[in-house]
Amino acid sequence: MQATLVERLTAQGDGEPAKFLNDIVAQLWPNINVAGSKMTMDIANPMFKTMLPGPLASLHFTKVDLGPVPMTVSKVLATKTDTNGIKLDLNVDWKGKADIELKGNMIPTLGVESVELHGRLSVLLAPLTNVIPLIGAAQVAFINPPVLSLDFTGAANIADFSVINGSVRKVILNIINSIVTLPNRILVNLDVNNDYFQTYLYPLGIIRVTVDKAYNFAEESKGKASKFFSKITRSAPDCYTEVTVGAEPEWKTKVKPNTTHPIWDETHDFVVTDYDQVIKLTVMDQDIGADAEVGLAVLTVREALMAGSAQDLSLVKKGAESEGRLSVSTQYFPFAPVNDSFSVLDHKPEGLICGLATILVAGAFGIRGPRETLKPSVVVKWGPKHHFQTGIQADAAGVDISNPAFNQNFRIPVTAELVGGGGQAAPFRIALMNGEKEVGGVDVPFAEVMGAPMMTLSDRFEVGEGTTVRACICLRGIGAASA
Repeated sequence: MQATLVERLTAQGDGEPAKFLNDIVAQLWPNINVAGSKMTMDIANPMFKTMLPGPLASLHFTKVDLGPVPMTVSKVLATKTDTNGIKLDLNVDWKGKADIELKGNMIPTLGVESVELHGRLSVLLAPLTNVIPLIGAAQVAFINPPVLSLDFTGAANIADFSVINGSVRKVILNIINSIVTLPNRILVNLDVNNDYFQTYLYPLGIIRVTVDKAYNFAEESKGKASKFFSKITRSAPDCYTEVTVGAEPEWKTKVKPNTTHPIWDETHDFVVTDYDQVIKLTVMDQDIGADAEVGLAVLTVREALMAGSAQDLSLVKKGAESEGRLSVSTQYFPFAPVNDSFSVLDHKPEGLICGLATILVAGAFGIRGPRETLKPSVVVKWGPKHHFQTGIQADAAGVDISNPAFNQNFRIPVTAELVGGGGQAAPFRIALMNGEKEVGGVDVPFAEVMGAPMMTLSDRFEVGEGTTVRACICLRGIGAASA
């Protein structure tokens, strides 16, 4: 059985592994539909209120049914991991026949009858045990933000339909990216005995991106308002560059006013989880009312490593390559269990990091109190700026509320400001909460984590009254830059 499973999943291409996985998705699709529909309504409706502009904030889903057509996978690439698991990279395509309704104040009922979603997934399958050849857990994530399109009905007479379409898509994509686009992953635990610490796959390193300059673009790159005023003032664009890597937080350069040859020479670090993550660089013109896109350049982390440090990228506008160019430089630094980078001056300027702290919270044990009053969660703090909290558990069928599992991870970029000379850094705080009240906690000294084997401290931490929290704190510095 073990040989059959491994062979079926690690065969390459669009043959056996794609058929095998498509059969599984088709069988599970009714359950995926129910869970996905509920998740969309539960998460999206509150986000609409805060993310949609003005009168559109009243929009909300009243019905979500993903329909009978399942997603399909293709171009499966499978490799074995160091922990005897399987990593699958595969294309996902979905042309769903959905039945979705949205309503809002003074807005006609809108329907969505079809949805298209395209992207490339990374799926990590952890073995159940070293003996039994079954899957103990699966972690699923899009490598890069997927492409989403919605086909609305009942909206032909709405003047600002394009705003509604774009706004709704933006909210849905934000949900997808915040949950299931790298570095974010969905963990599907198929076995209660699966060890989350053995399942989690740590980030690979950082890509240091320097936006040098842009050139060969001129008046046609400007927005309408800027064009009008430039005729009067003879001004040039006021340009800046937006940079993203996968679903990592966006970074922007400073605005260089009144020039068609902006020179920035600004640098920022991004955490890399997969070498196929896309580095997206968008040159923008700061405009009156709304900023205008000058051009877009993209490359993957893998392409950046293969091309070397400095390169000139073509700027694409409205799907066509323009004469505009963007000069960028990149360096890749792998994560390693070393602390040398914490004190290196090259990693201290603003926007740069010298390492990464990863905190895994598996679960809590021995929580006391009446089941109906317990609402446990775990809070992790480091320094004055970093505060994270797991999901809050509630008493329900199949939940051991006195010994809840969380299986969540938190990442903190280590900066020179946080480290403060190695052992002088603030301790990590792990606290057990009941609702909004802290019921116990422990401070873990930074130096203790640094002194642990491989700079990884894993333990059941005593938080008071016999209650423990099983957590793992892993520190990684950055090694020498790859050539």
